[in-house]
Amino acid sequence: MQLETYISDLLYRYDCVTVPGFGAFLTNRISAKIHQSTHTFYPPKKVLSFNEQLQNNDGLLVNYIAEVEKVPYQVAVEKVNKQVKAIKSYLIDGETISFNNIGDLLLNTEGSIVFNPSYHINYLTDAFGLSHFNANDVTREVCKQETEVIDGKLPIVLTAKKRSSNWLKYAAAAIIILGLGGLGTGKIYNDSVNEHNQVAQQEATTQIEAEIQEATFFISNPLPAATFSVEKQMGNYHVVAGAFRIEGNSDKKVEQLKVLGYKARKIGVNRFGLHQVVYSSYDTRAEAQRSLYVIRKAHNKDAWLLVQKLNK
Repeated sequence: MQLETYISDLLYRYDCVTVPGFGAFLTNRISAKIHQSTHTFYPPKKVLSFNEQLQNNDGLLVNYIAEVEKVPYQVAVEKVNKQVKAIKSYLIDGETISFNNIGDLLLNTEGSIVFNPSYHINYLTDAFGLSHFNANDVTREVCKQETEVIDGKLPIVLTAKKRSSNWLKYAAAAIIILGLGGLGTGKIYNDSVNEHNQVAQQEATTQIEAEIQEATFFISNPLPAATFSVEKQMGNYHVVAGAFRIEGNSDKKVEQLKVLGYKARKIGVNRFGLHQVVYSSYDTRAEAQRSLYVIRKAHNKDAWLLVQKLNK
């Protein structure tokens, strides 16, 4: 099993990929930048880091391996544990572990893992197709001097156009007179239309009032106003309670969890044809991790975290 391949696949979509019992690979987005001396433009990217303290199984890596290799979840857990055990033994022997497209891992003199990230790949999908490039330095002083010379050579010509100005005055006066005449005619027409509309509106109002006076309306049993309160669960982080082959069993599980106070629901069928039931869904990984810790400690030690975007 090529563990680094699965980790690399997940780093494109997630900011944290935890290897149970070993540590977590983290990504941090940085903006585009310019190298001041070489004038090289670098696109935005994700910078990799490693945290040896994050070793709890969040289910992300193991579930992905189980789906890709078509094996049960527990079998995937055993494969990861076996791989981690081998990696640790190599590190203790003083060897450097190289994860392709991720980086190198080795132990320092204090026995802690040191991670040197690889810079051959950019895990930021928004920057696909973008590469660094060099730009020529712009000498703004030269451009400014050339502009000053050109401006100095431009002649300034002032001419008086008295006749043209007089002609424009006569034309403007004619336009004003014609406009006033048009406004007068338009006003007469508009007054006539408004008067007609007022008469027609008054006749229609009188007829409607007469018809309303002749009709009597009785509502003996008015319907009460209905108020619905629907709480829609959102978020891509789900604490999974179990998956069931028979849908009826998943419905029973949902009802049992609701009795216990959880916001349980079904989130669909996975690739293995099992109906998945979750305790609840959350907007952030931190909220889901806190809930998962409480549920494992107090209710279900086999609960796990699923990261999946559901269709609305």
